[in-house]
Amino acid sequence: MSAASIALFTSDLRVHDNPVLHAAAKGTGGVVPLFVLDDGVRAAGFDVPNRRAFLADCLADLDEALRARGGRLVVRTGDVVEETARAAAETDARDVHVAGGVSGYAHRREERLRRALEAGGRRLHVHDAVVTALAPGEVTPAGKDHFAVFTPYFRRWQAERHRDVLRAPRRVRVPETAGSGPVPRRRDVSGVSPGLAAGGEAEGRRRATAWMGAPLRRYAQGQDDLAGDATSRLSPHLHFGTLSAVELVRRAREAGGDGDGAEAFVRQLAWRDFHHQVLAARPSAAHTDYRARHDLWRRDEQEAEAWRTGRTGYPIVDAAMRQLAHEGWMHNRARLLTASFLTKTLYLDWRLGAAHFLSLLVDGDLANNQLNWQWAAGTGTDTRPNRVLNPLAQAKRFDADGAYVRRWVPELADVPGLEGGAVHQPWKLKPAAARAEVDYPDPVVDLADGLARFKQARGLE
Repeated sequence: MSAASIALFTSDLRVHDNPVLHAAAKGTGGVVPLFVLDDGVRAAGFDVPNRRAFLADCLADLDEALRARGGRLVVRTGDVVEETARAAAETDARDVHVAGGVSGYAHRREERLRRALEAGGRRLHVHDAVVTALAPGEVTPAGKDHFAVFTPYFRRWQAERHRDVLRAPRRVRVPETAGSGPVPRRRDVSGVSPGLAAGGEAEGRRRATAWMGAPLRRYAQGQDDLAGDATSRLSPHLHFGTLSAVELVRRAREAGGDGDGAEAFVRQLAWRDFHHQVLAARPSAAHTDYRARHDLWRRDEQEAEAWRTGRTGYPIVDAAMRQLAHEGWMHNRARLLTASFLTKTLYLDWRLGAAHFLSLLVDGDLANNQLNWQWAAGTGTDTRPNRVLNPLAQAKRFDADGAYVRRWVPELADVPGLEGGAVHQPWKLKPAAARAEVDYPDPVVDLADGLARFKQARGLE
């Protein structure tokens, strides 16, 4: 009988289309499905309540799926390298399989794992295209290690053949010597956003199946409608790997054919891959400007706090920030406009905004979050780095009747004189006495003043 293998789960918490589990389960010596509640992740500040609660759902569901196949999830707590090496020694595992990561932390983890395992006569196998549809670095421009502009990347991405979708293993046999701690439970996590969605592969696949019909076909027309909420909401499942990006691309193309909705959705999956290949090549972009604009960012904690708490005086911005606090999620269009408002209207550092998002977003992916923030700030891959999203113009286009604002800013919902789109400019409410009765702040900045300040800072005037 061959030796056991370890499937070290990270951001791939699923049994369907998982190259890590598929490879580890091939042998006859059994497989150790291992997840380590990593002290390194906690120390780095990524272990926040919303993601911890969603993770608990994912691990419970993964354990259930493995038990249905005769196995179980092995959960450890501590340093990921030490715990993996200990599990390998306890089960006499000779091979450890793990999904490739793109962050600096993932690179260091992989190198530490390789050294520790080789010292014990064991081997590390890193699998690509597990977290993304196309592996970072699989396509590159001539003479460079990554694409810095999305459009040429997308052309190559579309032309590339993605790997085959793998079936879930029928049986998983776990060595009896593989000891495990308890699987975390959501109810033990405090500080969770009240509207946080449920996690787990079963829930992700249910959502994906519901999406691959009429919602997908309508996506191109409704993806920016804030109140309509016509997005897939699959991003948390992609972040935790309860859904496979490879499988989603294939299912969308099959379900949507040549329709605009499927094409628009697949394009979003390609954007996700694009950001991962940028961060894989430039891990420092998680914290430093990808393209420096020599910004001397302002410091104003009162304005920053007004932005964080949804009290800027601009209802469309405040609605988005309150949605984030309540759900641990925010519509993509809202992410763009709130990020533009912070970095270009208030001219506050993008890292401040990125950190706040990561403290709440259940889909708080380092590559997508940081590089989308840099895109909005004009320090990233945007080919128009000085574009400014005017919140009033955005509100008129994407929340014309004010339904999104009324949902999330209830103090403005039933105010006479703020019917329809008027809700986006409550400072125009007449008479002044009526305005004083509404518990809503005046704008923290005049848009024209903010724009002039930004242009001056960037040397555009």
